[in-house]
Amino acid sequence: MSQPLKMEASNGQRNGNGVFTSKLSVPTDSDKISHISVQQKIRNISVGAEEHVDPFCDPKHPKSISFHDVTSAAFLIKGGVERTPCPRSTSSESYGMDLYLKKDFLQYTGSFKERGARYALLKLSEEQKSRGVISASLGNHALALSYHGWKLSIPVTVVMPTAAPIMKIQKCRNYKARVIVEGRDMGEAKTLAMRMAQEEKLLYVNGYDHPHIMAGQGTIGLEIMEQVPEPDAVVVPVGGGGLIAGIATAIKALSPKTKIIGVESEKCASFSRAMENKGPIDTPIKNTLADGLAVPKVGVNAFVTAQPLIDRMVIVKEEWIAVAILRLVEEEKCVVEGAGGAGLAAILAGHLDDLKGKKVVVLLCGGNIDTTVFGRCLERGLAAEGRLVKFNVEVSDRPGGINDLCALLVRVGVSIKDIMHERAWLRDIYTVEVKVVCETVDWAHSLELKNELKKFYTKVQFSDVPLALNQ
Repeated sequence: MSQPLKMEASNGQRNGNGVFTSKLSVPTDSDKISHISVQQKIRNISVGAEEHVDPFCDPKHPKSISFHDVTSAAFLIKGGVERTPCPRSTSSESYGMDLYLKKDFLQYTGSFKERGARYALLKLSEEQKSRGVISASLGNHALALSYHGWKLSIPVTVVMPTAAPIMKIQKCRNYKARVIVEGRDMGEAKTLAMRMAQEEKLLYVNGYDHPHIMAGQGTIGLEIMEQVPEPDAVVVPVGGGGLIAGIATAIKALSPKTKIIGVESEKCASFSRAMENKGPIDTPIKNTLADGLAVPKVGVNAFVTAQPLIDRMVIVKEEWIAVAILRLVEEEKCVVEGAGGAGLAAILAGHLDDLKGKKVVVLLCGGNIDTTVFGRCLERGLAAEGRLVKFNVEVSDRPGGINDLCALLVRVGVSIKDIMHERAWLRDIYTVEVKVVCETVDWAHSLELKNELKKFYTKVQFSDVPLALNQ
């Protein structure tokens, strides 16, 4: 039987001129053996194989980074990553503070991860550059490592769990990485990647806890201090801890009085738990809009570096993250993912009211949001703010009954998003229940609609107080 064709796309393939190529080929015996080897490694995950320890992230010997590490990273990656803008927010007055937005989602692959990835690759020995690197990631780290590996002619392998977005998997392949999609979650993907690293003599690059990764992320702090001199506070989203560790190292060295504030979603508050525990601890993770922050256990290096430098940790509700995504689109014309909106969410939720009247920088760390999820976030943000409401009302089932309801909605000035009617489950055969979803200006406008409906209809069931307002 004929063998199916397969696409080979690897950072390590070059032609005689050193140019990368992607070729369509028939699998060789070597390819089959390699595939079987990977499958055997995958099966070993479920039988309790011994876990390999990353020598760069050893819990028994944690390593902290210094200001010198960050400045070294800044020197090496200069010209290889974008120096992103940090403009004053157009809505500073409405927030009551001098607010600046560090837009690191404008990096080529859409997140801050490029800084650490490029620095880690540049610090490899010549022998390791030839062999390549491997990592496990749900998306942003994999994208950054694949892209810069391609640009620097360094072979990259990324292991992505089956839950990883298809768009990000395909982009990694477009950047010529070897992409292995296996594992039910990040834990299984990492176990496979660590085993492959040892057997294929590849360097495993932890996406948030490798010292070079943290130093690279810290270059954001250097740029902030150049763009916004002497800020009173810098607000940083926190997942595995590498980002805030690097930024805090840079900023505290240059401006000790500047407060470093970390923000987590209530669905994945792993760093807050680590601070309470005085060390990294496994934390149950639930589905969250801020999937980029969903790390069950913070890095050991990141924790020992960041913990003494962080002034405060803040936990925000999911509804405020959705509102932040909506506000950034409407007011700043910025499209960010959930993790990127977490910092502004803390301000909107009132957790940082003590910073009113002060100079504050919020980091927008990533913009890789799936278009479908983005649409849901906008709707959830509107609902959380009370601008998207639903109600049920019983109206006459005679000709003109629903028309009268629609005329009332026009008078009030709301926009109908969805409408349907139901007859079968009503006791009165001369009435019909109409379910309406409509958009209003704000919650006060929604209450005006509610009062107007009750003037003309006896049975009106309105949506509850919006989640983001019901504090």
